[in-house]
This record gives sequence, structure tokens and C-alpha cells, in this order.
Amino acid sequence: MAVTPKVPAALNTLRLLSHLAAQRGPARASAIATALDLPRSTVYQLLAVLVEQGFVVHLPEERRYGLGVAAFELSTGFSRQQPLSHLGRPLVAQLVDRIGESAHLVVLHGRDVVYLVEERAPRRPSLVTDVGVRLPSHLTASGRALLAALPAAQLRALYPDKAAFERRQGEGPGQGPRSSSELRALLTRVRADGFAREDGEITPGMASVAVAVRDHTGWPAAGIAVTFPRERIAEDLWPALAAELAGTAAELSRRIHGRP
Repeated sequence: MAVTPKVPAALNTLRLLSHLAAQRGPARASAIATALDLPRSTVYQLLAVLVEQGFVVHLPEERRYGLGVAAFELSTGFSRQQPLSHLGRPLVAQLVDRIGESAHLVVLHGRDVVYLVEERAPRRPSLVTDVGVRLPSHLTASGRALLAALPAAQLRALYPDKAAFERRQGEGPGQGPRSSSELRALLTRVRADGFAREDGEITPGMASVAVAVRDHTGWPAAGIAVTFPRERIAEDLWPALAAELAGTAAELSRRIHGRP
């Protein structure tokens, strides 16, 4: 049963900020009022307070409103406190205990993934994916899972041309996609399979499968992957392995109030 809000102004303020955060650009007050089913006068009053406090900026020429610097500071505070690491670490550790292979949690940063959590299974080889390491997202299973969950426009912005696929020294021996069309084909398979894979493209003889963790807007907030020696798990068993990851991803999504 729904709980009746005791502080409707606070609830509507949070709804308004959440709505702006889910948009791909600034929005008109009238559109916000329609989307939230609120009187325009209420929306304008809330916007005025939020603009004054720096959480929203008004673009008078466009007659639109977008998130302000204070909202950005909240997001950086989220990053500093690393709640994804704290919430994800025990879940990744439990996953490793169940499957007996190493696993990690990553976030997307530009065209790279950054490793937040790394849990190595007993008697498994060391990996290049230590905490804080950055790797090209189009070469990693976790990165591919995240890219597959992005809108097409965001993907085009990240990979506008072949220069975006140029390899950097130390990236690893794998080939991976070398153009936007190759990347789109690869991500189409990820969506069809329901999980991403990588086979020797980071470290020879090692393979990975991965799934995305979605936030409350459906945006890919993180990726969870399992990495294992290629000869230990036959490829026809990878979907079952991905199903184990999906359960972990769904639980982490629930903990951040996201969409499974």
C-alpha cells in the first residue's frame, strides 16, 4: 500500500529533480508540470527555489530548466562516498563464493571502464583488472554490457569515428571492434544474448561474461563480470554463468533503487 506523503513539497521537489536528471537536456516548465501531473504554479514555485539554491539553472533564451552546479556537487559526493563499491563488494564476494571464479564491478567513465571492486577466487591467476585500473570499454565484457544499454545517440557521441577505436600502448593483444559498424553489430549480439562476452581480447587464455546494473532511470550504473581461464568453462555454459551474474546485478540494482 502506498504511503501518503507527510511533506508533499519535499516529495515534489525530489520528483522534479529526478525528472530533470532523467532528461537528455533542459526541459520546459510546462513539460515538467505535465510529466509530474502538478499545477504549473507549483512547478514554477519549486523551480524558483531550486534556481535560488543552485540545484537548477534557468535558460531564459530557451525557456528551459536544467540541473545546476549544486546538483552536480551531490553527484560528486555520491562518487566520493563510493556507495556502489560498498553495496557491490559483498554481493560480488558472494558471487565468487558460489561460482569459484574471479569477478569484478566496474563503472563507465568516458570510453573506459574503471574497476571499483575486484574479488579473486582462490587459486585463480592474477588479473589486470585491479581496483582503479581503466580499460577500453569496447574491449571488455563489462564495458560491452554497459555500452549495449546506452541510447544510440550516446553511443554515437562516444564513438563518432574510427579514431575512437585506436589502440593505446598496453591495451592488450585482442582485436575487438575497429569501427562504429563493428561495435554496433557486437552490441546487437549482446542485447540478443542478454549478456556480454570477451574472449582473450584483454588477456590471452582468459574469457569474461558480464551484465549491466541499471539505476532508477534504467541507465547502466555499473557492470558486473566474471573472468575465468578459457579452458575451464565451455562456451555453451556461458549463458548459465551469465544468469548467475544477472541475479547479482538485480540485487545490486534493487539496493540502489534501480530497475532490474
